[in-house]
Amino acid sequence: MLRIKLHWQILIGLLVGIFCGLFLTNDVKYITWLGDLFLRALKMVIVPLVFSSIVSGVTNIGSGENLGRLGLKTILYYVSTSLFAILTGLFLVNLLQPGVGADLGFTKQVEGLAIAKESFGKTLLEIVPTNVFQSFTESQMLQIIFFAIIFGFFITKVDLKYQSNLTDFFNSTFEVMMKITLFVIKFTPLGVLGIVAGVVAEQAGDKAALLDIVGRLGLYMISVLLGLFIHAFITLPLILRIVGKVNPLKHFQAMATPLITAFTTSSSNATLPLTMEAVEDNSGVSNKITSFMLPLGATVNMDGTALYECVAAIFIAQAYGIHLGFVQQVIVVVTALLASIGAAGIPMAGLVMITVVLSAVGLPLEGVGLILAVDRILDMCRTTVNVWSDSCGAVVVAKSEGEKLKV
Repeated sequence: MLRIKLHWQILIGLLVGIFCGLFLTNDVKYITWLGDLFLRALKMVIVPLVFSSIVSGVTNIGSGENLGRLGLKTILYYVSTSLFAILTGLFLVNLLQPGVGADLGFTKQVEGLAIAKESFGKTLLEIVPTNVFQSFTESQMLQIIFFAIIFGFFITKVDLKYQSNLTDFFNSTFEVMMKITLFVIKFTPLGVLGIVAGVVAEQAGDKAALLDIVGRLGLYMISVLLGLFIHAFITLPLILRIVGKVNPLKHFQAMATPLITAFTTSSSNATLPLTMEAVEDNSGVSNKITSFMLPLGATVNMDGTALYECVAAIFIAQAYGIHLGFVQQVIVVVTALLASIGAAGIPMAGLVMITVVLSAVGLPLEGVGLILAVDRILDMCRTTVNVWSDSCGAVVVAKSEGEKLKV
């Protein structure tokens, strides 16, 4: 088994997990602990890995001019691709109109909407931590990334003796964290087995209800999935080919393991160690680029989520019979773009993002209850697109910096 490539091991784990979830529904608790343990191990390494990675990346970039250039390219890529994704979703939801005639009798109760909405207003301000140790213990990723960039930048401004010591220390720390991470990654197939078994068992409990939900929300799901497909297999490959001058198919093959993991875990952060390894080792991007761009991208670059938020907001408007004019749809686009960046570090991030988009155009927050039933399925797909976009960005920027890649 260990001689099989990791992505094939993960696929086997995925298939076994589906089988266990379908046929061992009552005894699935004896398997799901594998997924819980795997996710706990990944969460254990995420904060020290991200912090050491960004500090190491910033110090290795060197001067403030280099950091500024790389940062500008990174932000330009993230904003552009998120905007392309949102516009794709906007076009499809207006073309297919999945909310027209939707059955409003099917809703789910959503608690904590007011709290979630209130917390979003402080998000951008709270990127600056008041207590960085609290940020570490609470895994506030935006705050950790902000502090890491500042810390790494000012390491380059101290005396050469201290600069050398600190650079060596964080480079060494990053290498140790990668070793630990690679050890955890070896257990990915078992983790995927446990996660998938639990999800399938939960959904398979009432197959009739599940089919009814999918039937009622089928066109909405098609709108989201088609948008994600276009963005992942047309827009991003075109950017890779035209802007990056690289082979999209080769890069996709290089990313097989993290993409399967992203699909099963529904977490960009949990997939981050795998993404960094694949982009660096398989695609040939330098550690300088990966250690800066990928932790940042896993937190703020969410193309799939931005597309989903746009489609969901307009679907809810159509379901309630509320017409959104051109200006209101532009507001949806802009708000979805900002929300996909700003809400990343908040608990219930998806819920926060959709509420802020709905609030921007005066739609009822209770409309979230219409879409939550199929959110888990869509979450798996949009997370995969998020990770794919992050990796494409690292390749494009690396190519623009004159690096020779393997793809």
